[in-house]
Amino acid sequence: MKKFVVMTDTNCGISPKEAEQKGIILVLMPFLVDDKEYFEFGELSYEQFFKKMAQGADVKTSQPSPADVISAFENALKTAEKVIYIPMSSALSSSCDTAQVLAEDFDGRVLVVDNKRISLNLRDAVEDALKCLDEGMDAESTVEYLNSTAELTDIYVAVNTLEYLKKSGRITPSGAAIGSLLGIKPVLRIHGGKLDAYKKVRGMAAAMTAMLEAVDTYKAENLCGEKIVIRAAYSGREEFGKQWQKTVGEYFGGIEIGLDPLPISISCHVGPDALGISISKIK
Repeated sequence: MKKFVVMTDTNCGISPKEAEQKGIILVLMPFLVDDKEYFEFGELSYEQFFKKMAQGADVKTSQPSPADVISAFENALKTAEKVIYIPMSSALSSSCDTAQVLAEDFDGRVLVVDNKRISLNLRDAVEDALKCLDEGMDAESTVEYLNSTAELTDIYVAVNTLEYLKKSGRITPSGAAIGSLLGIKPVLRIHGGKLDAYKKVRGMAAAMTAMLEAVDTYKAENLCGEKIVIRAAYSGREEFGKQWQKTVGEYFGGIEIGLDPLPISISCHVGPDALGISISKIK
């Protein structure tokens, strides 16, 4: 048996096919469209989700059922001595807290890591856990490593429409109306598991510049000399994302830039045509 198996949720952007290839146990994140439950990478495709969103559907996020999480733990333990589960940050979803409670019934064989990450940099944490496994590290040492690097990462998201932040209560209706009239594009920062407003600018071009400069500053001040990965992200249109990836690549010349769609569990809050960028220290 393996020393441990790595488990995460689809908020990291890893598809079931990729997870199978890499030996990752993947928990599908649920979401609601007009009160009907779907699962990421399930019957409703990414493109169909945004089509429904454009048609005015009411979209909401949810969390995996305890039964599904327990089942995933049980199946994973058939192939490994222990499970390292890296869900999205507890500051942004109660699914992590739920998993920690459920893990108590597995006699220390399930280790839930609150890695304070989401989406792009959650993927980085999962990739690092796999590298620890390949290097022969045990589960406890891997968790210690993940905890030590949890905050050596930064992520920014520029929102193209204020409608969905208004629906989630992160901006008032009057604020959304004024912001839309003035062409305001909020740039959000997720660091240490917390989501905060970073900057408000006029137009997506200014938002892109703000994100690039923020990541460049973080790199210089916190990750100088470290091995890093930079990822670009988008919600909705892939061509929009590819252009953003090109822009990021030109700014950070010589660094290969990854590209991922923002998961539906984030897109429910930021809407279509949002852009994201992350930087992380990696093994």
